Amino acid sequence: MKKLFTISVIASFIALILSFKNTNAYNTLYTDTINDFNRQQHALLDITKTANLREQKDIYSVKKAIVSARLKLKAIDFWLRYLEPVAYKKINGALPVEWENEVFEKFEKPYKREGAGLSLAELYLEEENINNDSLVHLIQSSIDAMKTFRADSITSQLSTPDHFFFANRLYLLNLAAVYTTGFECPDTGNIIPELRYMLEAVTNIYDDYNKSFAATPLPEAYLDLYQKTILFAKQQPSDFSAFDHFSFIKNYVNPLFAMNQKLINAYGVISENYNDYTLNDSCYSIFNKSLYTAQTAKGIFSVVDDTAVLEKIKQTGKLLFYDPLLSGNNKRSCASCHKPDEYFTDTSLQTAFQFDDANHLTRNTPSLINVVYNHLIMLDGKHISLTDQTKDVITNPKELNNSSKELLEKVLSCKEYKDAFKAFLKYTPEKKQIGIDHIISAITYYYGAFGDYYAAFDEAMNANKHLDEDCIKGFNLFMSKAKCATCHFLPNFNGVKPPFISSEFEVLGIPEDTGYIKLSGDSGRFYINPADETLHAFRTGSLRNIMHTAPYMHNGVFKTIEEVIEFYNDGGGAGKKLDVQNQTLPADSLKLNDPEKQQLLSFLHSLDENIIFEEPPSALPVSSIEKLNQRKVGGEY
Repeated sequence: MKKLFTISVIASFIALILSFKNTNAYNTLYTDTINDFNRQQHALLDITKTANLREQKDIYSVKKAIVSARLKLKAIDFWLRYLEPVAYKKINGALPVEWENEVFEKFEKPYKREGAGLSLAELYLEEENINNDSLVHLIQSSIDAMKTFRADSITSQLSTPDHFFFANRLYLLNLAAVYTTGFECPDTGNIIPELRYMLEAVTNIYDDYNKSFAATPLPEAYLDLYQKTILFAKQQPSDFSAFDHFSFIKNYVNPLFAMNQKLINAYGVISENYNDYTLNDSCYSIFNKSLYTAQTAKGIFSVVDDTAVLEKIKQTGKLLFYDPLLSGNNKRSCASCHKPDEYFTDTSLQTAFQFDDANHLTRNTPSLINVVYNHLIMLDGKHISLTDQTKDVITNPKELNNSSKELLEKVLSCKEYKDAFKAFLKYTPEKKQIGIDHIISAITYYYGAFGDYYAAFDEAMNANKHLDEDCIKGFNLFMSKAKCATCHFLPNFNGVKPPFISSEFEVLGIPEDTGYIKLSGDSGRFYINPADETLHAFRTGSLRNIMHTAPYMHNGVFKTIEEVIEFYNDGGGAGKKLDVQNQTLPADSLKLNDPEKQQLLSFLHSLDENIIFEEPPSALPVSSIEKLNQRKVGGEY
């Protein structure tokens, strides 16, 4: 018995040693590849310090060293971008200065973050009057940021499998939305070579992960499809404009994403990383509208799950949406500007009328469809919630010009509304009386449902529905030569990119008129967050249903989508010789030819969603205030 016990103890000890050794395989790979990249950074720094930046051959040597360092970075991007994205911006920042928050403004004010690293260093080489000190600063900042990834708070996460599947999820989302678009790779000739290198490098991560965490492995089916993904990328042209982005995402990345999501649920792994804050673990397609949550349309009714109750809230919200008692003069409703038969915008006016029915608002009416997929609301990001935005519109003297007190009195004067909200009151125990928040939340819950619809493009990605060849070519252009995808990120084709926790703003150089006499005077984001970088910046809107929501841009300056494409093709405002010092859109021409423009239009048509437009209410609730019973469904203007 004693001998058997000794053998058992020895066997357990050996198993423990082997387990420790295998776990170390994953940790060792992390450390080794981090060190490998760090050596390449230092080699780049040494070349930069001694380079004569007035000589093209020296500039070429620096650029070559940057390209080599970028490849080494791609071997560890899987970890770095997930484990500490703020530090990552010092290593491979896309912009010199960013104001968008990584935990968005629902929790903190915008703050300035300076970018540095390889992309900005490569872009700097293209500028005039470059100097060694500035270039050294960009690279030294990148080296300093790498210390973050050696800290115990980061490396301790590698000892359990939990982080792996969430890091892998972000990696797959970026394969779909970022890595093939040139968003952070200045030389488009290197985009596909870097992609291939990264795909191969991640194979090593997968292998050593499986050695180290045998109880929660990546299964053979996943690894087999991943190898096919690598083969596909190898067989594709190296020119990112000729790369088949559509097939890459549809046949490889999206199925891999579904598998990884199922593993997250099967293994019960838990995230403590804010990168995962909005993502839905139970969504099995990148093109499912449940992928991430940016807004809760329920407002004060957030705890209500009963579908019957929610339907009653929605129907009450619909009545209110069309009811002009929301306005101070009982003549304007939400539907006055957000017209249901015009995709909940107003296609008849460049900008809508003000409350006085004489002057115009300064900005074009945005469509309410898919508004729930933005973290910040309004073109300048003024509001963090739909309820705040709706309340602001109702009380704004230039819009509905009402007060919370008067609105509440008028709504409760209608028995139908009063009875409904009395019934809803029990679902908001923190509120003892019916208040403005109940009314606002019913409205937002109604129009929040406008984001529940899908387009032909989604169906092609999810259900193998046919998409014609021009449409696919248009999508591939969208992701490459046309540079649309560097601002309009899939799946919602808005400014919310993986991991879908912030909203991006862009400076495009929008003109006051189509004669390009002067820049639009609207300061945009600067009005909310004054900074040099935010002047004339606007939140990137969704391109879904874009073919039906003219006129375009914040001021409605362009009447057709063709004008918009020409604007981008010419390099925005700066390309049209307007003075836009902080334009984020490249000022050089995209050089799109006429067939390519038509292909882009074909793709944009595929983003038309299969929306069921309901009929307006046939009548509005009767009020005990007699004069209110003259009001018209949808308002008068």
